[in-house]
Amino acid sequence: MLNFIFVFVIIVSFVFYFYFKTKQFRSPLPIAKKWYKSKANIGFGSFILFFALNQAYLFPGLYTFIIVTILVILGIYVIVENIKKARHYGQFVEEEFRINQ
Repeated sequence: MLNFIFVFVIIVSFVFYFYFKTKQFRSPLPIAKKWYKSKANIGFGSFILFFALNQAYLFPGLYTFIIVTILVILGIYVIVENIKKARHYGQFVEEEFRINQ
């Protein structure tokens, strides 16, 4: 049952990544592009994190846990850094949309 939850969250995070990556490519505004990029990277970081946790659940072993530890640290780092970036760029996105209309 836990495996199905992990798979569901992995799929949702990949869809989140793909959605915002598409928005990034389609946006003509530079700050909006950076904002969408940081939101897409949050989805990518959560994908890495939950993929690693799923692997730890499926294949418990010493080498798996070493690799999972590295991936969990990387995933959390990517999520935290891009949340900071999304908050920073989010302050200016509405103003950029208003100016360019």
